[in-house]
Amino acid sequence: MDISTFDDLLQAARQQPEPQRLLLVFAGASLPDDATPEQRALFEAGESGELAPLMCVGKDPNEVAHFSALAAEAATTGTDWALVFAAALGGSAGLPPSDSQVDAALQRMVESVRSGDLDRLIPFDRQGQAVRLG
Repeated sequence: MDISTFDDLLQAARQQPEPQRLLLVFAGASLPDDATPEQRALFEAGESGELAPLMCVGKDPNEVAHFSALAAEAATTGTDWALVFAAALGGSAGLPPSDSQVDAALQRMVESVRSGDLDRLIPFDRQGQAVRLG
């Protein structure tokens, strides 16, 4: 399945044979203090910046009706995020992943965002559209 929106990811997760948990890391974008004018212009155009994890959560795909519901829930935190990185973690034997499995996977995702190792994550913008980084 081609995943071009967060709602595509929701649909794919719901169709898996084993129960899934969506793993979400919300990240903010910023500029270093010593950014050049060119870097500042690119940042203002939404084309650059440093990403930092701000918050993370694991969700049952059936708990999220669609991206706008997730965005509304995230808005209640007051956190100004730029991207949400998503992955899915499958359960086994008809059971969803355990809380400890979800927590460990979320911590690995947070570290991946911090280090810029984003190959296994799908970034979505504030409208729920998948984006390409780099």
